[in-house]
Amino acid sequence: MTADRAGVVVVGAGIAGVACATELVRAGIPVEVRERARVTGGRMASKRFDGRPADLGAAYFTVDDPDFAAVVADWQAAGLAREWTDTLVAYGPRGREQVSGPMRWAAPRGLRSLVEHLAAGVPVTHDRLVMTVEPGPRADGRTAEAVVLAMPGPQAALLLDPALAEATRAVAAQRWSSTLSAVLRFPSRRWPDFRGAFVNDHPVLSLVCDDGDRRGDGAPVLVAHTTPQFAAGHLLQPTGARAAIEQAVRDLLGLGEPAASTHVHRWTYARPAAVGEGGTYHLDRDGIGLAGDAYGRPRVQSAWRSGHDLGRALAARLAGS
Repeated sequence: MTADRAGVVVVGAGIAGVACATELVRAGIPVEVRERARVTGGRMASKRFDGRPADLGAAYFTVDDPDFAAVVADWQAAGLAREWTDTLVAYGPRGREQVSGPMRWAAPRGLRSLVEHLAAGVPVTHDRLVMTVEPGPRADGRTAEAVVLAMPGPQAALLLDPALAEATRAVAAQRWSSTLSAVLRFPSRRWPDFRGAFVNDHPVLSLVCDDGDRRGDGAPVLVAHTTPQFAAGHLLQPTGARAAIEQAVRDLLGLGEPAASTHVHRWTYARPAAVGEGGTYHLDRDGIGLAGDAYGRPRVQSAWRSGHDLGRALAARLAGS
């Protein structure tokens, strides 16, 4: 696996990749994280509008894993994470109903700030596009001892040399669905109190969150996520879906005034529809590791668990080699 130096190369600085790298650093294993984007975070994405962050990717996270709970406690102590709500609403054939569940957590500075905090002390190189992962040394004889692809399987498949058969089969088993996320900024707050809403059997919407409530600043901002079916028809030109998404949100919440602005973000690989089997990660004899929420329920916690466990497994393997 070609690299600039020996050690482990982690491709992808989302929470899975950063969690993996964190464990390797802790074990004293040389590691380098390469991220094609300009920032850390992956699908825990936040974008600023007039200086205020809005979450475009994951809507929130939940916690029931003791190890992840310790990480969340650190975020909370740093003022980066807050308990949001255990009650959302659902819109469906029977109208509007309350839905109780686990405590949902949010981040006042955006979910990306949590991954950035976790990445403290981890060497991350941004704007670094990895083109291929292949077996064997480079012309100068240097190789990486292992490569971790912390990204959706279809993206990993584009990087893998077919000679890396185990990893190629593993990513081919994954199936992913798409979504569009829209940040709608309004002149004022004129919607009923709902915090967040699951939208069932709707042609456009699947989830709408009150970002001002979620963030805790009361800003008149909503974030809507579309169904995979709607997104599939707009992946080539997501901005063309702006009007339909805004109208769907206004109709759902009974809003008379239009949004002051609507920003649409495309997630081609938003959510795993068919997940990997056999554990929380993939690590094969070629030294290729795969991590992410495809190895568990599609949750932030699952992505962290996957990277964390893979990092420990790699550290143990390399320590014994």
